[in-house]
Amino acid sequence: MHKYIIGIDTGGTYTDAVLLDKETGKVLAKAKKPTTHYALARGTGEALAELLRISGANPAEIHSVCISSTLATNSVVENKGARVAVIVIGYVKHFKLPVTAVVFVKGGHNIHGEEEEPLDIEYLVSLVEGLKNEVDAYGVCSAMSMHNPAHELVTEKAIAMLDPKPVFSSHRISRLTGMQQRAATAGLHAKLMPVMDSFVRGVHEAMTGQHLTCPMVVIGGNGKPIAADRAIAEAALTVASGPACTAHFGAAQGVSECLVIDVGGTTTDIAMIANGRPLLAADGCQIGQWKTHIEAIDMHTAGIGGDSHVHIDEYSQLTIGPSRVTPLAMVGAEIPPPGSWLGAANRSRLIVLRPEAADGLAEGELTGLLREVGRLTPATIRERTGLGGIPLDVQLEQLTRRQQIFECGFTPTDALHVLGEIDLGDREAAMEGAEILGRTMHLSGREFAELVVSSTCELIENMIIDYVIQHYWQNSLAGFIATRKNHAVLGVDFSLKIPLVGIGAAARYFLPAVAERLKTTVAFPVDCEVGNAVGAAMIGLSGER
Repeated sequence: MHKYIIGIDTGGTYTDAVLLDKETGKVLAKAKKPTTHYALARGTGEALAELLRISGANPAEIHSVCISSTLATNSVVENKGARVAVIVIGYVKHFKLPVTAVVFVKGGHNIHGEEEEPLDIEYLVSLVEGLKNEVDAYGVCSAMSMHNPAHELVTEKAIAMLDPKPVFSSHRISRLTGMQQRAATAGLHAKLMPVMDSFVRGVHEAMTGQHLTCPMVVIGGNGKPIAADRAIAEAALTVASGPACTAHFGAAQGVSECLVIDVGGTTTDIAMIANGRPLLAADGCQIGQWKTHIEAIDMHTAGIGGDSHVHIDEYSQLTIGPSRVTPLAMVGAEIPPPGSWLGAANRSRLIVLRPEAADGLAEGELTGLLREVGRLTPATIRERTGLGGIPLDVQLEQLTRRQQIFECGFTPTDALHVLGEIDLGDREAAMEGAEILGRTMHLSGREFAELVVSSTCELIENMIIDYVIQHYWQNSLAGFIATRKNHAVLGVDFSLKIPLVGIGAAARYFLPAVAERLKTTVAFPVDCEVGNAVGAAMIGLSGER
């Protein structure tokens, strides 16, 4: 009865689905649909419906649905996801993490599991009372909790009584020493639990809509399938889900040594293949600013992709990413022409209220303005309310996380439209945007588009170089690498002795130039445009076998 496995990859821009024959391991059908962040079930359902229609497969013939997702990775890279407070218990050197708050409480145990100091419950209660209106989840890390988790367990209970929100404690996932890494691991789980909960529910809803009753698994960052309920409870296990599938797909191409590069809409992911197999990170993975104890593929992710936000500051300096916006060419009639709002600095993006979200907006000056106007730039918000800088970014991030707004602006995808490389949307809007932004740098629209594509390739090149240096020498030279070509005295070029394997929808447009810069070659295997979905299905198939 069960002839097929479905692989799905939900990325920041597209949701891909493939149908794999269990007997032969061959891809029989594939589908690609836009990811609908505001209603994940819709985009996933459309991809599943298209896949079943093309293949003619009966839902009863599907053995399992294997999910790869970069949503968790993207939310970390873009600094989105839940607002988290990390509570650190014990006498330790204070440290910072990229969360809403890191607070330190007396308590903890020693290496023998004996209580070193009583848990300061009174102070803990006052902290939670002050934090509960500011955060969405909590991470808890106590000294030597791997030997005695009592203080973490008591803290979990105390938080549950005061503020019933998700809580994740470090003893549930990490048996290693290193308080900062353990705290980061707990905080990352807490940050991603709501993201993964929404994602899993969306996939379940989409499967129900297509009459699929088979099991669903999520591919973990270590390349192993995880049951859906565990993927929610221990969400950070999925943080490298996409790269794990990237690596698995790359390893199946028969190249014993290579770098697999997945260029998506939101991020670019790198994984190394050695002796024909993906490598695992020895001490836990690092995603953006997060150094963790989470077992995962040895990989590197950065916020650079086809839909990365192209921004020109007040000094005419160009930056690309790490945040994602909807490209001008792809947004359709929902926004006015770029000429009425697009520009440099605070006019480089348009914030658009989703019509279906208007009734759910909380009361406030910004939300009131959004209800009144519907579409406006940060510059207009500052002019009308005085709100700007970090306070505005925090409020916009919350509205984006709740899927109440989306942002659009010029992207590398738009630049490719201008140059005639792709024709997927409204080329006229992309050309108008390039002309407007080009004038701020005294360039024509085409020259500006060429600069954006070249700069995107350079960012990917630098990312690859830094990954290889970190892999072999455990040091990052990102600052030097990014500025090496402008150094007044020192000139440095790098070459790569192993080939690249490209996957992802945007890979063909950027990686040939990157390979040329690094004096190597790049290959694009069959089905590479849906490589992560194929990788997810292959992992599911190997687990079944």
